[in-house]
Amino acid sequence: MAPLLGFPDPSVANRGGGQSVCTGIRRFGVRGAGTSTVYAARLTRLIGKESAITDSTPRTVRELGEFALIARMNGGRSQSTGVLLGPGDDAAIVAAPAGRYVVSTDMLVQDRHFRLDWSAPGDIGRKAIAQNAADVVAMGAAPSAFVVSLGCPADTPVAFIDEFVDGLWAEARRAGASIAGGDVVRSPLLVISVTAFGDPPDRAVLRSGARPGDTVAVAGRLGWSAAGLALLAAGADLTRFPEVVAAHRVPQPPYDTVLAMPADAAITAMADVSDGLLADLGHLAAASGVAIDVDSAALGDPALRPVAELLGEDPLGWLLTGGEDHAFAATFDGAQPLPPGWVAVGRVGPGSGMTVDGAAWAGPAGWESFAEGG
Repeated sequence: MAPLLGFPDPSVANRGGGQSVCTGIRRFGVRGAGTSTVYAARLTRLIGKESAITDSTPRTVRELGEFALIARMNGGRSQSTGVLLGPGDDAAIVAAPAGRYVVSTDMLVQDRHFRLDWSAPGDIGRKAIAQNAADVVAMGAAPSAFVVSLGCPADTPVAFIDEFVDGLWAEARRAGASIAGGDVVRSPLLVISVTAFGDPPDRAVLRSGARPGDTVAVAGRLGWSAAGLALLAAGADLTRFPEVVAAHRVPQPPYDTVLAMPADAAITAMADVSDGLLADLGHLAAASGVAIDVDSAALGDPALRPVAELLGEDPLGWLLTGGEDHAFAATFDGAQPLPPGWVAVGRVGPGSGMTVDGAAWAGPAGWESFAEGG
């Protein structure tokens, strides 16, 4: 294992009402002793909060204590209508007005999915919520609640936790939901696990509904997170492309573009683009038993060209295989117009597999956790 905060390998840093149900949500809590004070000092410098902490203010989660940390993380927060009972009891109560709910979970690990010298605590919090909210929305469901578990060293600065939690709540609010509870444990590095709940429509949108003749369309930006990662890894002048770098630090899933679609929208299948367009459309094609061809000319994004020129890269690779934009890729009845906010990028045909401009794509289709270099 690499030393904490050593970051030896930039390549691994990609990546109300109605019937209710009770979820087994433990209260936030910290257990165990801490790690090195060096870790805490470096974290504090990263977030620039040292001067804001007085001598009498607890500087670390160990000094603050478990129950004070619980109160601090939950204080001043109001729950959305999707949470009938929030933190304070042994479990939360999440509304299920349709009699069922959509649920998804995902994890982020320090130096694997984020780096502390590249992302602020609030960015990490927002990213953790966004990637889970996108999974729920990709089913056609409206996010209603999140449960967040955090592993961190006991010497983690309180100011870091404050900013991280603010980021969690900011993105939860943007998604139209709230944080119903969670847990905190001692860990040698930061580990974040989020579970998302959502209210499904009458018919959830699955990956398995695409049909030959359908139009493949995308909502949201593609390739921006991969381009931002490339800038960070290259040590480039980040002031030249602040929006591209920000897209890697905090993805912007277009939740409303999906949730505002009319009830009669002719959508047949959908997935969020977390691992790369080709990778995620490949999953959709396999689930539907169809072939998908992507039109590369439809993917061109002028904003990425100067970044690619600076780094000597081909932006098409970012657009086709870059992950963590959390855009949405879907198929629609080819005889019907696309809803607002969707751009056609390909066609569904008989057969199996993925092609680009009618030919097989040479190289990886996207992110894969256990692949070489993944």
